[in-house]
Amino acid sequence: MNDFDIIELKRSNLKGATVIEGFSSIGLVGSITANYLVNLLDLDLIAVVDSPYLPSVSIVRDGVPYSPVRVYSGMIGEKSTDKIVVIVSEFEPPQEILKPLAWAIMDWVEDKGCRMVISPEGLANKSGEESNDEPEEVTEVEKKDEELKVFAVASTPRARAMLIKNDIPIFENGVVVGLAGVLLNEGVNRNFDVVSILSEAHSDYPDARAAAAATEAIDKLLLHTQLDTKPLLEEAALIEEALKEIKKKTGESEDIAKKRSIMYG
Repeated sequence: MNDFDIIELKRSNLKGATVIEGFSSIGLVGSITANYLVNLLDLDLIAVVDSPYLPSVSIVRDGVPYSPVRVYSGMIGEKSTDKIVVIVSEFEPPQEILKPLAWAIMDWVEDKGCRMVISPEGLANKSGEESNDEPEEVTEVEKKDEELKVFAVASTPRARAMLIKNDIPIFENGVVVGLAGVLLNEGVNRNFDVVSILSEAHSDYPDARAAAAATEAIDKLLLHTQLDTKPLLEEAALIEEALKEIKKKTGESEDIAKKRSIMYG
């Protein structure tokens, strides 16, 4: 029995849809990318994920409460005939729930007849690993000169061929951690196309530039529209501050829950 329920708020035909998984990760790359796509593509909220293992919080925006894990969908492409699904969350799943969460997502994706899962993930770079302090301010010129690397790894030969066709470098050797790694393994086990986009990111703070690079890679694979990521970069400070605050509040909520468990368990 799985401990995760996907509660559908709207009936939606998702056959053939591409699913973007956007949980928080290194540099909050997944969460920033997913939130940006939802807003940019004006997607509709169609479902929420519920579980006793999720944070006991409500994300309130413009007076409206939202679940900590939300599912959006809409139509994309030149003729608006392609379907996209974006799963969004501002929290990072703890190790003990990664497998059941991935199973729940993959079961739902297969049940709905979706065709592919894309998982943007931060790849800790050297500067991110070495620094435990807040980043120093850099100029726009320095930001442009600093080239971010993006790689990808896929679960099937079909998906790997798609990466090569779109000139996205293959991640040849290493480790993909977190939910992205579990989803890749599930893709192999089920012969289902799962692609993890790995964007170099700082591990100590939200990295909107890395998210922009991941978004551009997703655009190559899926949208082919030359997405404008300038708004994402321009609003980086606001996005990063908002996600920091949500992450802080979520952590406080989990600490309180742990203390209650110790007191009354």
